[in-house]
Amino acid sequence: MGAMSDPMITRLARELGLGERQVARSAALLDEGNTVPFITRYRKEATGGLDEEQLRRLAERLAYLRGLEARRAEVRAALEAGGHLTPELAAALAAAETLQAIEDLYLPFRPKRRTRAQVARELGLQALADILLAREGAGRHPDEVAAPFLSEQVPDTAAAMAGARDIIAEQVAETAHVRQAVREATRRTAALRVARKEGAADEKGTYQQYYDFRQPLAALPPHRILAMNRGEREGVLRVDLDAPHAEFIGSLQRRFAPGSTWMDGEVRAAIADGYKRLLAPAIERDLRAELTDRAEQHALTIFAANLRRLLLQPPLRGRVVLGIDPGYRTGCKLAVVDATGKYLQGGLIYLHQPEQARATLLSLCQRWGVQVIAIGNGTASREAEALVAEVIWLAPGGQARNEDGGIRRVEGEAATRPSPSPAALQYVIVSEAGASVYSASAIAREEFPDLDASERGNISIARRLQDPLAELVKIDPKALGVGLYQHDVDQKALAARLEEVVESAVNYVGVDLNTASAALLTYVAGLNSKTARAVVGHREAKGPFRSRQELKQVKGLGPKAFEQAAGFLRIPDAEDPLDHTAIHPESYPAARQLIARFDGDGGSPLPEVAARVREALRRGEASLEHLAAELGVGVPTLADIVEAMARPGRDPRDELPPPLLRADVLRLEDLQPGMWLKGTVRNVVDFGAFVDIGVKNDGLVHISELSDRYVKSPLDVVQVGDLVDVRVLSVDLARGRVALSMRSS
Repeated sequence: MGAMSDPMITRLARELGLGERQVARSAALLDEGNTVPFITRYRKEATGGLDEEQLRRLAERLAYLRGLEARRAEVRAALEAGGHLTPELAAALAAAETLQAIEDLYLPFRPKRRTRAQVARELGLQALADILLAREGAGRHPDEVAAPFLSEQVPDTAAAMAGARDIIAEQVAETAHVRQAVREATRRTAALRVARKEGAADEKGTYQQYYDFRQPLAALPPHRILAMNRGEREGVLRVDLDAPHAEFIGSLQRRFAPGSTWMDGEVRAAIADGYKRLLAPAIERDLRAELTDRAEQHALTIFAANLRRLLLQPPLRGRVVLGIDPGYRTGCKLAVVDATGKYLQGGLIYLHQPEQARATLLSLCQRWGVQVIAIGNGTASREAEALVAEVIWLAPGGQARNEDGGIRRVEGEAATRPSPSPAALQYVIVSEAGASVYSASAIAREEFPDLDASERGNISIARRLQDPLAELVKIDPKALGVGLYQHDVDQKALAARLEEVVESAVNYVGVDLNTASAALLTYVAGLNSKTARAVVGHREAKGPFRSRQELKQVKGLGPKAFEQAAGFLRIPDAEDPLDHTAIHPESYPAARQLIARFDGDGGSPLPEVAARVREALRRGEASLEHLAAELGVGVPTLADIVEAMARPGRDPRDELPPPLLRADVLRLEDLQPGMWLKGTVRNVVDFGAFVDIGVKNDGLVHISELSDRYVKSPLDVVQVGDLVDVRVLSVDLARGRVALSMRSS
């Protein structure tokens, strides 16, 4: 794309609250093909330290404004070609700040299907419509005014007036300032009215709350908009706009026909017809689309936040894991993976054969030294959990039983779950969302060509506990079970947004160049599926990478891709310790100068050198500004170099609480109001959060129970993967529902 005009830079800076220089340089970096993760981390001097969210917002608005200018040019050219571009219209077009405003201006001249007004114009009645609107000769009789316009196709005054009214109706309805005024007034005063369609089937009562529903547009929460849209699509609900139509019609009539002559009467009738037949339906379509777009954007934001936290769940490293994909009829499929994720052995057990199932589980655990059992949370998960708890009791070191031999329960007002010894066998319930999608995917077939699809999902369940990010990137994000109404939003927009989230998470963590799968490498800045496969192919053919520079030998990976990707790819065993940090190769000369200055003896580990730098800065023996100038880098880059040296190979996920491991099992019947439990947040939606507390169904913490203070958005308080303390409010055994609270009392 070409350089932006100054007005566009100014507008972007104003909208985003940024400096014009920041906007211009950031836009230039994006236009040069740099990725957002690369710009965020390695071009801080140019952007003024913009974070990833700010850069993505800038890129999004930049694309919108460029599209706006392109559409403005198209419309201007079309108006010129049609001979419609007056100075007034040109000025209005130049001043339009939204696509909607441009389309409103173009609407009267846009080619359209043959309307009643067009038919009337073809009959020569435009001049009569102009006379009526101008109220010229209102004292004359209607027959006298209509006489010049009569013809074989317009046999009498009534036909002439009807045609003129059709023209006036369309003309007023398509006047840009009229549409804008009515749209704004409707947006401000209207409500959405919903009712059940007569005879519509809704056996589960999914939409029962909307059978007789009305709420102002301005107060409609996004999740209700999407729910009503779905109910309308499924033929259960009838949705329409409830606006003060008579008031709007009266206002337009007073503006265009303020008098009491017969001509005013004709114009008023035309306006009433045009409003009901043309303007109101168009405004309703516009506002419904606007509501839907707003709701979808909100749903995408929720989905993106949940997905990011799901991907960034802390890994459980160094553990041998047994994964269980539970099931009744087809049995519970088992898979043991070693501490590196390598598949060791599979198996199958049936819940209706408990003794044999326990023996099989115990045998696998003892043979391979299993430390953690990961149980998928699908059908039969709680029954599998009870079986696993039995096995833990039987296993060496198992202590999950009461003295009477029963499984230990949580009791009492302030009861807490027991904390088993780390050396004992433990289990955790993990989300199995997407495991079946993975098992049937090309990636799974490539990884395990000798296994059936039914045997691959349990491997995914085990591995996603060891390293959630590395495993979950193999699955379509839409299948991961987080978010709200993800099937009701624009699927192209959803895919693009989720692609951004996965890319962001992968580059935020960084990737081990010698162990990462092609699926994981695909999301590294600068790489794609083709170059990722080329990296893996090179690794398999030539052996592990010994340095980042060897990436340049990968076929098809050019200088630009290397520049974008190198800083996010780590080599733990590299000869050059800088290759195991987030320092970009372009900054190696500066980093080496820094090391030489503060490592007098030579050979000190990077963290020791970083500690010396920080001590010198603390004592005032040096300053970041002077050091940066001496090394020829910016202050932000130098600060990042020191931070990366202090913690080489840092994984930000390690700073989060580890997964909640259990050794006992809890039933719904064990829960009592007032009981405190520890749980894991599984999903966050507009109206609250769903928390796994160890019973069959996740409990709901309503937004009003998330905190002692007022909560505007649940995401302000909790995120997917959070470990939280919750209090049981109520238990509905019949429906399997648990109401929880995070309030102190």
